[in-house]
Amino acid sequence: MPVAQAHLKEAIITKLEAEHVEVTDTSNGCGQSFDVVIVSKKFEGKPTLQRHRLVNEALKDEIAVIHAFSQKTYTPEQFAALPKKA
Repeated sequence: MPVAQAHLKEAIITKLEAEHVEVTDTSNGCGQSFDVVIVSKKFEGKPTLQRHRLVNEALKDEIAVIHAFSQKTYTPEQFAALPKKA
């Protein structure tokens, strides 16, 4: 059963108290492959591996039915310091 992009975004916002979320379905709308960017204060003081484990645990039900899941995790401060897209 595929995961809807909107459902995945809402789950991230709710479960991770995310301030900013970008969800891109990279499976041509099939709901099987996603790239996500997550900005949350919950990531403060945590290295990348701990952040990814936190995301994986929070989204374990959703990830179980997804073929591919790529994540980029940032604190609000890190995200604000990123170069802006043109």
